[in-house]
Formats: sequence, C-alpha cells, structure tokens
Amino acid sequence: MVITKRGLILSATAVALTAVTLVNTGCSSKSLASFRGSPKELVDEVWQIIDKSYVDGTFNQVDWKAVRNEYLNRTYTSDDEAYKAIREMLKKLDDPYTRFMDPQEFKNMQVDTSGELTGVGIQLTQDEETKKLVVISPIEDTPAFTAGILAKDIITKIDGKTTEGMDTNQAVTLIRGPVNSEVTLTILRDKKEIDFKLKRAKIEIHPVRKSVQKSPIGEVGYIRLNQFSANAASEMKSAIKDLEQKKVTGYILDLRSNPGGLLYGSIEIARMWLKEGTIVSTVDRVGEADKQTANKGELTDKPLVVLVDGGSASASEILSGALQDNKRAVLVGTKTFGKGLVQSVRGVGNGAGLAVTIAKYFTPNGTDINHAGIEPDFKVELTDAQKQELRRDRDKIATTADPQYAKAMEVLTKQVTGKTGNNKAESKPNAAPPKPNAAQAQPSAAPSKSK
Repeated sequence: MVITKRGLILSATAVALTAVTLVNTGCSSKSLASFRGSPKELVDEVWQIIDKSYVDGTFNQVDWKAVRNEYLNRTYTSDDEAYKAIREMLKKLDDPYTRFMDPQEFKNMQVDTSGELTGVGIQLTQDEETKKLVVISPIEDTPAFTAGILAKDIITKIDGKTTEGMDTNQAVTLIRGPVNSEVTLTILRDKKEIDFKLKRAKIEIHPVRKSVQKSPIGEVGYIRLNQFSANAASEMKSAIKDLEQKKVTGYILDLRSNPGGLLYGSIEIARMWLKEGTIVSTVDRVGEADKQTANKGELTDKPLVVLVDGGSASASEILSGALQDNKRAVLVGTKTFGKGLVQSVRGVGNGAGLAVTIAKYFTPNGTDINHAGIEPDFKVELTDAQKQELRRDRDKIATTADPQYAKAMEVLTKQVTGKTGNNKAESKPNAAPPKPNAAQAQPSAAPSKSK
C-alpha cells in the first residue's frame, strides 16, 4: 500500500487512552499483499517493512538480518504467538513510536477520527530512556482532565497492577473499558504517589474551538487547536473565516498540550497563516528531503501570537516552528515537547497494523527539534498551583487570570499598536498579570490537550 502524506503521523503520543491512538492513518486495514498466510509470514512481513522503510539504516545499531533469522527460525502455532514475537522484535529498535497493533488495537486507532471515543481521556507515551509510562496530557472535559491528572505525570499502577515493564499497548488495554465502569490509576508526581479513581465515559472531540475576546485593541480572535486530526484543517479554516468576518484585530492560537497528529494537517493549517516560506522539511534514511512550502493561500495577515508548552508536540511543533522561523508569529509559554519523528501506518496481516518511524523533520531554519523542543520567544512558566487552579475553574482559561494567555495578549497588543520588540523576555511564574481587560472566554474555548 502506498503511504500518502495524509497517512503520516506526527504525534508524541503512542496511544490515547480513550480507545485509540492519536491520529487517523488515512490507510486501509489491509496490507499490500492482503495477507492471509501463516503467523510466520506475518512476522516476516513486518520485518520486511522495517527493513525497507525504517528511518535509521543501522536499525539503531541492531543487526536486523540476524533478527530476521532469529525470529523466522521459531515455530508459531497462532497469531497471538506471532504478535508477541513481533512486539519483542520491534523492541530491539528501542523506538517507542515504531509499534505493532493487533486487529482490535488497529481498529481502535482508526476509530479516532470519528470524534467519539470511550475511555478516560489520557494521552500516553513511553519515555524513551526510563521506559516509564508518561502522561502527555489529559483531553479537556474528560474524566482524567476533571480529576486533575497533569502532563508529565507518571503512571505507576493500573488498578493496583505495576506498570513496570509494561508498554503502551498493554496499558491501554487495561485502562480501556465500558462506559461508566471504573479504573484506578496510581500517578507519581513530584516523588509522591496519588491514586485517581476514574469513571470511563464517552468522549466527543472537536479539534478546533474559537471565541472572540475583548481587549484594549478591540476584539481578538482566540483559537484553541486540540489535535491535528483529519478534520482539523477544515475546522481551522472555518474558524479563521468566521473571525475575519467579525473584524478581529489579531489572533491568539493556543497549541498548549496539543500532542500532534497528521503531518499534512499541520502543513495545511500553516498555509492558512503563511503567504510564503518553507513550512517543514522531512528527511528519510537515505537523505532524500521533502520540503513543504506556503502557497500564497493565507486567510489572514493580522498579528498572531501562539501559545505553547511542554505538551505541544510533533505536528504542533511543525506549525509553531514554521510560524516562528518565518517571523509570522511570536511564541509565548514554555519549551515544547521535542518530538521530531514521522511515522507511517499501514495494515498488516488479517486486520493488524504497524506504525513505523520513516523520517525526521526539520523547521524552516533547519532545526532538528527531536528531544530539544522549540523555545518560545517569551517564556512564561506556570506553577503547579496555577495549573490546578485553571483546571478547577476553566472559565479562567484564556483570560487575564491565565498568566500565559495574559502575556500573549500583552505581546499581541504591542504588535497591533506597533510597539514590537525583538528581545526575548522571561516572565516569572508568580508575576502579576496585566489588569483584567480581556473578557472571559466561553467554556467551549478552554484549552486542553487533543488526541
């Protein structure tokens, strides 16, 4: 099967603990050969895909041909044995983003773009070094969000069962369940373990939310982008056009806790803000680069400030990096997550799936943000107390009671009035925000993490 640009994944989250992984693949559930063979043939099929397309030609210093011999010399009597062997084989790459999904897991992932999920609303990844299960972010208006689970929380137990040695697929299987059933997550935060008893729920997700904010410079368009799903670009286009009709003076684009999604979604949205310039370059293992550029299709040239934080990852980093490097927007918040890898997803076997890291991506200035992240132009740290307060009272998000938003409004005001500056600044966590000028955001505009 041909993997198109729309089938490329940019997400820091290996699994969204609703019922699916973060993004739509744009691929069918059938493999190139519509595999219907033995379990051993499935193992070889996966090996072949990695051999041909994995981003690192050294396979992270693994003798990949020896791996093939090792696993094909085994006897497999069932698909489950093959699935276990494949996961074991892929672990040798030491890449949490290259992963195998059994038919149910693959189906769950494909459900993602339906906009209706069942679970607790956590986005989860496995730390590449510690192998611990780390929360990227809770999805807003979900049980996990309401309970107060935070980005960077470490899940140590699920219903009392230790997560040591557990991968994301195993974790999601334990956390998923029927609506109204309960699951207890034990979270490690600041060296202290906390139990969260969560009731699973049906979750509806729309990637874009917008509102009009009052300010000293007139009405400002506030857009919250939760994730780069298949419908993110169309919803963003509608939001910008609607706000343009309302004659807003400028924009604040909130990418906080947005873990990424479809590569092409980030490119399409960048083109809505950029008239010209490079958006992103991707480079595969043989050094072939694919450069994406703006196409003079911008929907607005009004001043723009982008909010980012440690939960802004992958596709969010492509968008924010493109806007920053092209000097189209000013970034406010904290350093982004730092995930500069691209995955393709394809069907294998009888309905199973495989996500493979196939390329690295670079911002327009040639920056490789993998692990490093993107530094904002204005750094505004939130204390844990401030984060919890914003979660307890979501009406304060995107108001002057939200320190990062308050700084974004201050920066936007200077842009609109012509009082711009090139010096980066840092705001202290407890710095008093400007006097309340912005109207409170509508509840639907509250920032959250998207899948």
